[in-house]
Amino acid sequence: QVRLAESGGGPVQAGGSLRLSCAATTHTFSRYAIGWFRQAPGKEREFVAAISWNRDTLNYQDSVKGRFTISKDTDKNMAYLQMNNLVPEDTAVYYCAAEYFGRASTTRQQYRDWGQGTQVTVSS
Repeated sequence: QVRLAESGGGPVQAGGSLRLSCAATTHTFSRYAIGWFRQAPGKEREFVAAISWNRDTLNYQDSVKGRFTISKDTDKNMAYLQMNNLVPEDTAVYYCAAEYFGRASTTRQQYRDWGQGTQVTVSS
């Protein structure tokens, strides 16, 4: 099991950037895939981006391709979501999640461990 804590959210204007961080508490972080999901008010939680446990596979939701970049630093036990050119439709609570030896799944049910989320609000 791994404990996760997101940070880096906040208000930003359209066209701006944010970098979300996901701190993992585990001695085996290198074995975990990380996924980022988001949930807007009144909507289902949706997949945003994922990186496989060995970092050889990256997946992105179509609407964020070319704008968001996921990364993972096993030395620091950290994962990141760099978000550029933000639009109001990106407004949501963003969650990171971990899957042991995962292959960058886009499916929420594949991830067992979740953080508490961080709010991102993009104004036009």
